[in-house]
Amino acid sequence: MFTVGIITASDKGSQGLREDVSGALLRTLLEEAGYQVVTYEIVADEEEQLEASMIKMCDEDHVDLLVTTGGTGFSQRDVTPEATKKVITKETPGIVEAMRYYSLQITPRAMLSRAVAGIRNQTLIINLPGSPKAVKENLSFILPSLTHGLEIMIGSAKECGRK
Repeated sequence: MFTVGIITASDKGSQGLREDVSGALLRTLLEEAGYQVVTYEIVADEEEQLEASMIKMCDEDHVDLLVTTGGTGFSQRDVTPEATKKVITKETPGIVEAMRYYSLQITPRAMLSRAVAGIRNQTLIINLPGSPKAVKENLSFILPSLTHGLEIMIGSAKECGRK
């Protein structure tokens, strides 16, 4: 079972002024898929706070997967991709390319996502959009491939080729 951390980037959510529907949905979807959510935070749209939360979840909590929701759009306050880029050591662009490709079949606005994904130590970090609908669509699309990627990353699988 893989361990997961969830970060919701939301000014209003961090102040208790908005219910975190996307973070709760992420928890449900991941737990239904057999992942163990061990840490969850709602963080203001502040780059330094997001970085600190990501680093803590990766380096101290040692989660296998860290999923963020929110802060990937064009707003001045949307800084989740910038924070993620500062903490990762390897980029995994195929994940977000696949999400955008899939989402473009649903809405042309998918091209506006600035989400990124990458690895820090033994943690895969993936940015998801903030809307519950987009969270469900994107996670459902990438989840089947994540297990193999996580197994390779942590060293429990050695082969990428199919038989």
